[in-house]
Amino acid sequence: MRKDVRILLVGEPKVGKTSLIMSLVSEEFPDEVPLRAEEITIPADVTPERVPTHIVDYSEAEQSDEQLYQEISKANVICIVYSVNNKKSIEKVTSHWIPLINDRTDKDSRVPLILVGNKSDLVEHSSMETILPIMNQYQDIETCVECSAKNLKNISELFYYAQKAVLHPTGPLYCPEEKELKPSCIKSLTRIFKVSDLDNDGILNDNELNFFQRTCFNTPLAPQALEDVKNVVRRNMTDGVKDNGLSLKGFLFLHTLFIQRGRHETTWTVLRRFGYDDDLELTQEYLFPMIKMPPDCTTELNHNAYLFLQSVFDKHDKDRDCALSPEEVKDLFKVFPYMPWGPDVNHTVVWHTFINKHTQTHVQRSLEYFGYLGYSIIYEQESQAAAITVTRNKRIDLQKKQTQRSVFRCNVLGDRGSGKSGFLQAFLGKNLQGQRRIREDHKSFYAISTTYVYGQEKYLLLHEVMPDFDFLSEADLACDVVCLVYDINNPSSFEYCAKVYKQYFIDSKTPCVVVAAKSDLHEVRQHYSLSPHEFCRKHKLHPPQPFTCSVTDAPNKDIYTRITTMAMYPHAHLRCMCASNRCTYCLCQNLLKLELLRSFKAQLRRVMFNRHMAQADLKNSTFWLRASVGATVFAVLGFAMYRALIKQR
Repeated sequence: MRKDVRILLVGEPKVGKTSLIMSLVSEEFPDEVPLRAEEITIPADVTPERVPTHIVDYSEAEQSDEQLYQEISKANVICIVYSVNNKKSIEKVTSHWIPLINDRTDKDSRVPLILVGNKSDLVEHSSMETILPIMNQYQDIETCVECSAKNLKNISELFYYAQKAVLHPTGPLYCPEEKELKPSCIKSLTRIFKVSDLDNDGILNDNELNFFQRTCFNTPLAPQALEDVKNVVRRNMTDGVKDNGLSLKGFLFLHTLFIQRGRHETTWTVLRRFGYDDDLELTQEYLFPMIKMPPDCTTELNHNAYLFLQSVFDKHDKDRDCALSPEEVKDLFKVFPYMPWGPDVNHTVVWHTFINKHTQTHVQRSLEYFGYLGYSIIYEQESQAAAITVTRNKRIDLQKKQTQRSVFRCNVLGDRGSGKSGFLQAFLGKNLQGQRRIREDHKSFYAISTTYVYGQEKYLLLHEVMPDFDFLSEADLACDVVCLVYDINNPSSFEYCAKVYKQYFIDSKTPCVVVAAKSDLHEVRQHYSLSPHEFCRKHKLHPPQPFTCSVTDAPNKDIYTRITTMAMYPHAHLRCMCASNRCTYCLCQNLLKLELLRSFKAQLRRVMFNRHMAQADLKNSTFWLRASVGATVFAVLGFAMYRALIKQR
């Protein structure tokens, strides 16, 4: 809603423009009326809409035409004042003032007009019969008010209607000629209905109506009031109420009724609560709330965001087959102004990771999606930024040798034809035969899915980087782990990996893993001066990891777990118990031992704490003897387990 309102009063001389303003301010008719009143500002706390209001007078005797044009261009609403006992001033409304204002305002952003019939105390009849045809002729006219500055009749109402015309305009919502809502208004209210229809059955039941009412107006409807609303719809529409709930047609009818009865502020309250501006577009503030993003941090979806996405999925999975059909996907995205899910997405992610991928790569896009889906409305949050967690600086993770993150990014580099695309699609469970059925223009440069590291569910985002060696950007290099892919059947394939590593990653703290793709084929000698194994040994990398997606069933996913583990524990790849090189086996074993030791220490601390607490209440020596022996045995067994794991290879 606008932060202030500027009202301009125009009209022929002696119609009472200045008297109206002075009567409003002093609450009495002035004995002496100046040629023009100075601009006044009414504070927000004394206006019905709680918005500062500036009232500007115009005097033909004191101001030039150029000054008038400037005031017209600055005004939010213009009151054309005429005298109800002066036919010439009424004729001037259509012959002079409305054409003048229209000439000085843009056609697409016309200011609303209020016709003000002053001096009603001087006549016994109304001017409405003369004014109504004018109102029907000009759509910019919001309303007409007859008043009297002398008797203080309708003075406050006049300026309230002027405020209302700016803050709650009828123009974007309703077409008076057709007596129906405008298409843009129907589109906006339809989205609001779908967001509020929490079970997606096409009906707003009593619980959903109360939630909607509380969301928009901060108060639920009483049971009788709820029934009264539905009865009004029943009397006017045959299909407005279904199964004792409000249908979309009934919902739209109610808002049409509000507007026809002059209560369009009700519809505007709903629209603005759901993020719409005066042009019925979702505001930038609603779609893209600010998120503070310190350097070297990442963004992830939090637990509530996952619950929300699951609820969105469930309510559109009508056949309960745990998958969204093309029709169900189309229904889901009806709340979007465009279709964000292209054919490539089917080969990128599953549903709940779709937005997670954008949260990692383009967080603003993720915020936009949550905005369309109505996250902040349904979860009653200030904005959808509440769905996003900003992780701590990666350097702190390295120092503490642990991370709280759940999403990790792996950039996949390799020469053309090395098998990068196959590596991405295999992560989504597609073998070579399944990949061949994917159209080339439907393939994506991203793949994201879940992996499990020590029982913890994590998300790994694979990003295939284009193999333009000389044009690798910071975005191409910024990641948690790097995957260098080469084709064991192509003698020229490994050279690209070696050059990329030496150019960009040899001095980097980013862990790297070499993947020997197409391992089902015959391995040939690489033209590079060192073999892949020798190269890895020289640079203290893990040995090349064999990989193939040419299998009968779904490809093996162990390698993705190893990659995720390296991303979670980047410090671990710097240490290895293997004498020859830093192998993945040792990496995983070391981390497993580390986790077991941490678990053992935590349990031992709990035992000692329990002993300390019990000692304050119990003095039985036999009890403490048993507790001490139990703790000692537990410690010995834990240490023995740890020693056994160290010896295991």
